[in-house]
Amino acid sequence: METYQFITEKNLKQFNQMISAKTRNGFVITEHNEKLPYVVLSKEKTAIKHSFHLFITCITFGLWSIVWVYLSITLSRKKNILLAVDEDGNLFEDKCLSKEN
Repeated sequence: METYQFITEKNLKQFNQMISAKTRNGFVITEHNEKLPYVVLSKEKTAIKHSFHLFITCITFGLWSIVWVYLSITLSRKKNILLAVDEDGNLFEDKCLSKEN
């Protein structure tokens, strides 16, 4: 039984462009496979300056607290994503589950 791969040079070029865009955004490659083409990228959690956000919240009479809570939730987690090309040649990105330390 033969298997057909529909991965073309165009798909691989788009795949490499996605990887470079993510690495410019602060992600680091943790796992890479060129045979299957997939990459697991990771981004460490970012420190938040709570004293600065408290000051801005006081100045804006509490309105900034919405932004502060949003940033606290989104930036305080480690992010892992999977970029891959499937058998049909489609590019996709998916969140990976990671073990919290």
